[in-house]
Amino acid sequence: MLIRRVSNFLQIVGYSLRPFSSWRFPGESHDSPSTATHGIHVFYCPDSVGIVAKLSQCIASRGGNIQSVDVFVPERKQLFYSRSEFVFNPARWPRAVMDEDFLKLSKLFNAQKSIVRVPDLDPKYKIAVLVSKQDHCLVDLLHGWQDGRLPVDITCVISNHERAPNTHVIRFLERHGIPYHYLPTSSGNKREEEILDLVGRTDFLVLARYMQVLSAKFLEIYGKDIINIHHGLLPSFKGGNPSKQAYDAGVKLIGATSHFVTEELDTGPIIEQME
Repeated sequence: MLIRRVSNFLQIVGYSLRPFSSWRFPGESHDSPSTATHGIHVFYCPDSVGIVAKLSQCIASRGGNIQSVDVFVPERKQLFYSRSEFVFNPARWPRAVMDEDFLKLSKLFNAQKSIVRVPDLDPKYKIAVLVSKQDHCLVDLLHGWQDGRLPVDITCVISNHERAPNTHVIRFLERHGIPYHYLPTSSGNKREEEILDLVGRTDFLVLARYMQVLSAKFLEIYGKDIINIHHGLLPSFKGGNPSKQAYDAGVKLIGATSHFVTEELDTGPIIEQME
């Protein structure tokens, strides 16, 4: 379940886990080698007339072919969100030119966010994983990464609990050259400055059952996305021991939530939920 939630986040921010070998441009022979390369564009801007048309025109004018588009305009809010997947020929639409084209589009609509990713050409996202005593989320993530289901580079694992050298997790990390940093915490020292030093070059963080609350100062200094895996169906049963909270309340369905971390505990935007 953890792999699915992190994978969904990667797709939101412009990464794809789908195979591309069978994709072809219209009219391309099934016997010829496919020149199609997969691209993803995520867009967030004030809502106005003609955004979808301009997005389509931008891609089509360079010979690209749109495979799917997800559009969301919240009620009573003048906001526009979209995520487009397309195929293109890099010889006809070089990567640098693609960036310039989408930048022009971003300026045209005063976009708050415009991200374009080409997984076959762009470097993988770099992440760090924070974990406490329980291993199950971390182990799930590591094995998904090993199997190729999680296309990221894990720069390190940070924990406020020590693990013995002969444990499964430590042996796995050593075998794959992933550093493990043990930073014991206390109520008066969360070791946040040291964590920031370790994660400065990452693209986002994953809290895989990290049982510490990150401060507003940490979030501000880090300044990038942080995903938390919460073992409860938010917005109900926030904080510690959500399963017991649900049991005590007589809830008949249990589940988990992945969400972005914000200053307020367990209130960030939800990425994915599963019962």
